[in-house]
Amino acid sequence: MSIDDNFLMQVVEEPTRKGALLDLVLKNKEGLVEYGKAGGSLCCRNHEIVEFRILRAGSRAISRIKTLDLKRANFGLFKELLGGIPWAWALEGRGVQECWSLFKLQFLHAQEQCIPRERNQAKEAGDLHG
Repeated sequence: MSIDDNFLMQVVEEPTRKGALLDLVLKNKEGLVEYGKAGGSLCCRNHEIVEFRILRAGSRAISRIKTLDLKRANFGLFKELLGGIPWAWALEGRGVQECWSLFKLQFLHAQEQCIPRERNQAKEAGDLHG
């Protein structure tokens, strides 16, 4: 399997150690990373410095995603809601997938009742930190 098979692109384009291309800088989308150059060294004589820039858009995008506000969550009620379900009886005779679906449904229902959501602050488009 090659990096092309996984929709990845190699950024470093020239040899970086004794004529061999040994450093990998991969990206999965055009325009994320701009290759600079390979050359020079810090202290080792057999490795070259690889320079590249991480690009990001300068515009701001407003997020419509709401995240869980865990600081205001009522975990006592959450525990009570899930703990009050007779799980052994509720899951008895069911397959793994059906058990998971039932648990997930109850979990999400309890989450909705006990953990409020908040709208995320506006984030800069292309911000790699979240």
